Amino acid sequence: MPRWLLFTLLGLAAVVTLAILAGIGSLITWGVQTLSARPPAVGTTVVAPEESKAARALDDLTAGSAEYEATAYLSEQPTTYWLTPEEDPIGTATARVSNLASEARDTGTALSVAVYGLPGRDCGSYSAGGLVEEDYATWIDEIARGLDAAPDVQKIVILEPDSLALAPECGNVEERVRQLRNAIDRLTGTNTWIYVDGGHSNWLPAADMAALIEALDRSDAIRGFATNVSNYNHSTEEFAYAHELSDLLGGSHAIIDTSRSGAGSNGDWCNPSGRLVGEPGGTLGDEVVDTNLWVKPPGESDGTCNGGPAAGVWWPEAAVELTREVR
Repeated sequence: MPRWLLFTLLGLAAVVTLAILAGIGSLITWGVQTLSARPPAVGTTVVAPEESKAARALDDLTAGSAEYEATAYLSEQPTTYWLTPEEDPIGTATARVSNLASEARDTGTALSVAVYGLPGRDCGSYSAGGLVEEDYATWIDEIARGLDAAPDVQKIVILEPDSLALAPECGNVEERVRQLRNAIDRLTGTNTWIYVDGGHSNWLPAADMAALIEALDRSDAIRGFATNVSNYNHSTEEFAYAHELSDLLGGSHAIIDTSRSGAGSNGDWCNPSGRLVGEPGGTLGDEVVDTNLWVKPPGESDGTCNGGPAAGVWWPEAAVELTREVR
């Protein structure tokens, strides 16, 4: 055999061997990450995002003022980051998620994001907006790429709060179910725990809410449902509701938003006065409720009601009131 042919064959063999070893290494890494993936539980701490509206608001507040102190306190609390097409439009969503995942990795925490950009969002109410359906799919794909790039990070996805519970009132149940199915299919990945909208204890009857969740036909892809998102109900009410809903769904798991549940609800969902932050995230849970989280960032307005600015805008006065017993 000519020497050049021998060297060529040896070179090819080396390349093939390296490729096989690399493939085996990737499979081992994937297997370890998959086997080590754990759902949220009591003790789970999510990252306090550097990009939060509370953190960004500090530059505009007077150091030492009550508004500054309340905002600084809230900026340090583990809280869900809300991905919206207004804040993180198409072309930026992957980078945003990747950056958030890096922050979580560097701090040894989980990442919690609320995905909030459906077409016709909030049924045209205070949080109206969202994307047209084609653009929504593109945006979700960008978010999915960011999540998929961080299999080592525990990622909690609160998917489209209010989307299912509002659908009967909006008259778009079939449309919402289709859109959410597609989003779930795109977002599913290693160490990504998806919770769909579960309403709350003072909204739809549990049987009606269960029927909406069952219509998604994605019980094998989602971890469960999220309740009390952006609402004020006390955690005890939400635990009872979560158990009732879980029983109807055959044992589905739940996340409860306790960000503003400390004083319970007075029946008003839009910037009610006299409310308080609730139990810190990761402090409550049982066999149904994986844990509680601060999903709605306290201090962000519910909308132009009861003196508040537009939905999602930082409201320093609300931050002061909500934190008056914990600072």
